[in-house]
Amino acid sequence: MLDQIIQKSKPEMEKAVERFREEIAKLRTGRANPAMVENLPVDYYGAKSPLKQVASITVPEPRLVVITPWNKDNLVDIEKAVSESGLGLNPTNDGQVVRIAIPPLNEERRTELVKVLGKYSEEARVLIRQAREEAWDEIQDMVKNGKLGEDAKFKGKEQLQKLIDEYNGKVEEVRGKKEKEIMEI
Repeated sequence: MLDQIIQKSKPEMEKAVERFREEIAKLRTGRANPAMVENLPVDYYGAKSPLKQVASITVPEPRLVVITPWNKDNLVDIEKAVSESGLGLNPTNDGQVVRIAIPPLNEERRTELVKVLGKYSEEARVLIRQAREEAWDEIQDMVKNGKLGEDAKFKGKEQLQKLIDEYNGKVEEVRGKKEKEIMEI
């Protein structure tokens, strides 16, 4: 029964790590990455759709993103969505595709991105702790109701802590790689 409770919290922790990976993929590192723009909302015939659903996104060069819409009528909408995204990118429209040149990052922007990365990693850790707290509350309720003994309670606490350490380690590993990528010149 104790193992079931702990196993139930694993998917939540896994989601926290996956969400963290998705969030940091959007961070600009001076290198072109389709994930930076693929979820930008584009006005597509009156409805907002993610960019990846209205165009193909390619990276032909390390500092260039090329967006090819499936319908050429959407070029202006795509260009507008990228401009207004707050990513600090300047798209150019040549009538066929939208090109986004990724400028190199300066030192100030790099340290700012590292701070944002830290904020995202802390949010992931908070989600992991929330999953642990839910499992811990469930274990304590079972002890109160007499379904588990005190020994099982402490065993559960140890197992939850091991799980927390494992998932925090995953977050830290991903954060370290991204920080290295950001600080790379």
